[in-house]
Amino acid sequence: MRPFCLWILLVLCLPALANPARRQTRIICRDELSQTRRVELANKLRTITGWPDLEFDKSGSLRTGESEAVGGSSAARLLLSKALSGANIVILEDASARADVVFCKVIPGRWKDSYQGPPVHIVSIDFADFDHLMGDRPALVAFNAGWGLLHEVDHVIENSTDSDKPGSAGNCEAHINQMRRELGLPERSEYFFSFFPQTEFSGFSTRYVRLAFDQKDAGSRKHRRYWIMWDANLVGGLSDTKQLAGLR
Repeated sequence: MRPFCLWILLVLCLPALANPARRQTRIICRDELSQTRRVELANKLRTITGWPDLEFDKSGSLRTGESEAVGGSSAARLLLSKALSGANIVILEDASARADVVFCKVIPGRWKDSYQGPPVHIVSIDFADFDHLMGDRPALVAFNAGWGLLHEVDHVIENSTDSDKPGSAGNCEAHINQMRRELGLPERSEYFFSFFPQTEFSGFSTRYVRLAFDQKDAGSRKHRRYWIMWDANLVGGLSDTKQLAGLR
């Protein structure tokens, strides 16, 4: 079923990829990704990268614009620059409320029939999952759809990996944490979420889980821990063998 679905997905995206005006970048939205969501995602990426003109154009192609960056993360700009000019095509789709997507995920695509195009990857973003987040503001700023997209792009461009054990953020999040440091944001402490105390075996319909973010104050050497939490029954991820925070 999955190869068939990917085949259909790429058939739908072929008009955008075939149009010469749309071939200048390698990150493209599916037509079904609404203008509202495109603006939301571009706003997040603009804040992270510091590119004031970053946007999705009318064809759905991500553009960084001509203006110089103002602040932002240089590591994030480097990653996006590699993605926008590299060998891989990244297609973005709205997977809101889909049970098989927890925040974000990336899967390989394939071209129709025997056509031999560049490598294609589908990044599915469940915007609705991010709407369910609660917690400390610094952590919420450090974990949104923009960060989710960068996480998946890092998998594609840098061939980075996620942690396979509790207590570790993994190679991919190490790259994303560098971007957070450059923005003065707390860093994601580990890849796996944990149950909120007293709720793991609760009889209530809600199953709250949480994810830790840490920040060190260079001046005072104080350590601050921030949390985000969500109801895993709404977002998903409880059926996995390990408890994942969804950015895979």
